Amino acid sequence: MADDSDFAMERRLMRLDPELHRRFTDAVFALQHNLSKYKLLFPEFTDHTNLHSMTVIDFCNQLIGSQIDRLNADELYALLMGCYLHDTGMGITMQDYELFSAEIDFGRYFDTHSRDDLPTIIRDFHHEFSGQFIRKYAELFEIPSEAHRWAIIQIARGHRKTDLADEREYPAALPVPGGNAICLPYLAALIRLADEIDATSARNPILLYDLESMTREYDILWYKTLRAIRTLEVTEDAFTLHVEEADGPTLAHIRHVAEKMQKTLDYCRAVVSDRTPYAITQQRVIVEQTA
Repeated sequence: MADDSDFAMERRLMRLDPELHRRFTDAVFALQHNLSKYKLLFPEFTDHTNLHSMTVIDFCNQLIGSQIDRLNADELYALLMGCYLHDTGMGITMQDYELFSAEIDFGRYFDTHSRDDLPTIIRDFHHEFSGQFIRKYAELFEIPSEAHRWAIIQIARGHRKTDLADEREYPAALPVPGGNAICLPYLAALIRLADEIDATSARNPILLYDLESMTREYDILWYKTLRAIRTLEVTEDAFTLHVEEADGPTLAHIRHVAEKMQKTLDYCRAVVSDRTPYAITQQRVIVEQTA
């Protein structure tokens, strides 16, 4: 399945609209170092660099599959940009943190969380900080219109927590200049699911993370989990986690991760089925242990 879908969005966008493709590739170049800044606040966190962004794009290509020919150039551009920019909120500057915080609705979050715990605040709301980052720097990335900017923001925010069933936040046909419309519920569901299933050893390369240097038990457990999940296979009807031998606590956590994936898959399937003409064909998350 992956062979037929490699770079499918990128190749189709290049054919349909070379100018939008250029804008995307220029944004990738401009951000190649920015995405690594998350390590300043999260030195022991799983990978959120451009490698993760490109993996999310690859998973989206696989999830779209044969439906690729139904997506127009503006949808392809918005999804590619949303995938690449969705974690920019993890590495914002202190100046941007102060600026963006004034625009974010934290609800009653600070009733139970300290305002001084900057890493936790950013981690818990990084999708909102990413949206604010895209809004502020849209001109730098040459995003061509306000409608495109809003679509990219919503897709990036949509990778976690937001309500994809909300017709105001995620209209099924957002018009953009030129006559096309963008199906936001489908694109946001794709990025949410693609982000959720990026949970293999490639997400936490040994060269970047030293187990003995970690101090938090939860970070150590996640490291062991990602190290044990060797690959994730995407087929027409399932996601299969291929897991090598692991200790009891790690295996239990892997099963918890799989259950969370299943919950996200069920949610995204329902949104896409109810609100769009598209489909997510995968139905199950399988954990398969190697001998």
